[in-house]
Amino acid sequence: MSNIRDVARLAGVSVATVSRALSNPEKVSDESLEKVHKAIAQVGYRPNMLARNFRSARAYAVVVLVPDIANPFYSLFIRALEDRAQQKGYAVLLGDTRGTPEREMEYIRRVETRLADGIVQLRPSSEKSQNNIPADIPCVNACGCEYTTGPAIRIDNRAAAKTMVNYLISLGHKRIGVISGLKDNPHAIDRLEGYKEALAEAGIPFEKDLIAEGDFTMWSGLNAAFQFCNMKVRPTAVFSMNDEMAIGAMQTLKNQGIRIPEDMSVTGFDDIAYAKYSDPSLTTISQPAEEMGKMAMDMLLKVIEGEPLSQRECVLPTEFIIRKSTGPAPGKK
Repeated sequence: MSNIRDVARLAGVSVATVSRALSNPEKVSDESLEKVHKAIAQVGYRPNMLARNFRSARAYAVVVLVPDIANPFYSLFIRALEDRAQQKGYAVLLGDTRGTPEREMEYIRRVETRLADGIVQLRPSSEKSQNNIPADIPCVNACGCEYTTGPAIRIDNRAAAKTMVNYLISLGHKRIGVISGLKDNPHAIDRLEGYKEALAEAGIPFEKDLIAEGDFTMWSGLNAAFQFCNMKVRPTAVFSMNDEMAIGAMQTLKNQGIRIPEDMSVTGFDDIAYAKYSDPSLTTISQPAEEMGKMAMDMLLKVIEGEPLSQRECVLPTEFIIRKSTGPAPGKK
């Protein structure tokens, strides 16, 4: 097992400098801090002080782990969380993990070495998905799923997706395509279950060929839509699991001469700012991103302080927004 001397030797600094970097980082130069943290990551050192006396000092900072910092939904969430953090005297460190466990661990170590006091996790996790965060680190999962462990804030993804698909069915659509997130993403799994439930209750058979896998980016939606364009019998509606993919898909459909919504209706999920300004404006599910950000910071501070939580899981309501990208199925006016 590595120790503080191993860190000092690798970083080329004294043991005292490593100790100060961990307990009073403001007293250490940026150059030395960088050396120390690189060495800690290399040798896998975890200070004993964490387990023994983690709360003896505060960094007054929290880390937000963001799987895709370019996602507009996350920007709304982070802005609200940062506003609340500043009100409470905390700084926010953004951890752009890019969905990789290695980058996630780099930011987790900042809490382990007391450069931050806790973590807000934006990568969705569930019983089946891996959670890299040690149990002794204060953490709130702010994009949780039905079986997220630990304190969590979430929406009911399954019910929201079902609401959207039920609406399309009410318009006469029976052949409904889906642009999903990656198949192992907990949000994609829950939303697909909602889609299947709506079909089953309406007596519409589930067809695997109507599922086009994306990755929640606009580019993946643009590409996924070609799957529907090339079908002999095209879907008359598409449920996209986020707005970015829906907007990308609409671009492909229009380029292929498919009218929206006359030939094919398109829906999204999230209600990002672009949704109301897309052409046509996008029917979608609105998530309360700003409220989620504020609640996540409030909940994390309670966990940091060791205060009891009135709720370990907060399920917030969504809003169903009808715009111009949806209409009756062809021949059902």
